[in-house]
Amino acid sequence: MSSPLKFNTTMQFAYGVPDVLAPSVARLVAPNSGPLTFKGTNTYVVGQHSLAVIDPGPDSAAHLAAILAAAAGRPITHIVSTHAHRDHVDGIAALKSATGARTYAYRRSEVPADGGGDVDAEFVGHEFVADEHVTDASSIHGDGWRLDALHTPGHAPDHLCFALAGTDTLFSGDHVMAWNTSVVAPPEGRMSDYMRSLEVLLQRDEGLFLPGHGGVINEPRRTVKAYLLHRRWREQAILDAIRGGTNTIRALLPVIYRDLDKAVIGAAVMSLRAHVDHLAERGLIACDDSSNVDCVAVPL
Repeated sequence: MSSPLKFNTTMQFAYGVPDVLAPSVARLVAPNSGPLTFKGTNTYVVGQHSLAVIDPGPDSAAHLAAILAAAAGRPITHIVSTHAHRDHVDGIAALKSATGARTYAYRRSEVPADGGGDVDAEFVGHEFVADEHVTDASSIHGDGWRLDALHTPGHAPDHLCFALAGTDTLFSGDHVMAWNTSVVAPPEGRMSDYMRSLEVLLQRDEGLFLPGHGGVINEPRRTVKAYLLHRRWREQAILDAIRGGTNTIRALLPVIYRDLDKAVIGAAVMSLRAHVDHLAERGLIACDDSSNVDCVAVPL
């Protein structure tokens, strides 16, 4: 069973230099490239007069300076977070201190207890608590712009996408990217939530998605459909393997992921576990020890 996905890993940019991607939208790429961040975290500067900054990225003096330079003297009044992973929020404190802007995000203190989240996860910025709690269908207003929020949990329980009102543009965070699929790592991520959130974006009309990492997505509906199909095919392949007797995460890994880069083995293991959990939620399998990442899965 093969995947229909074709990733776009081309991206024209220079660190510290803003690229205008749409009316009133510029992108800066943070210098935190890696196997899970691609070229780095995308920071977006929105507006013409007073500005919003979406995902200030890591705690980087160079990136902070680039954001302030891109503002070109215009006030930054809003700092918006798609989700509280450290590569997106660690730079918020310094930017808030430099600008006095208020912060907007889905507060994790208000994430339901069954929505996932590992309080000890090194990649989660649990110390970040937004000034304003943003929920599904909330709107953030600025001078000449409005961001309409969509709660899209899955990659993270607090994940938000934002539609720029009056335009064809949606900021898709880490939920939908062009360079790779989103990592769904339990207990922080839940595959059932992720699939439902993809269905939410499938109903959108925007023609341009601006993701948290990688280049722009010019055919978002086609991309979202492909990601849904990819996840369903992968889940079926996992179920077939379990039914055939390959029933632990460690045994499934080389069967489901061939020629896997060692740098992303951990992410692949957790994504496999997310699929196994989803199969269990659907009553198709059972796990002998749900607290063990490498549980033995038994078909039902």
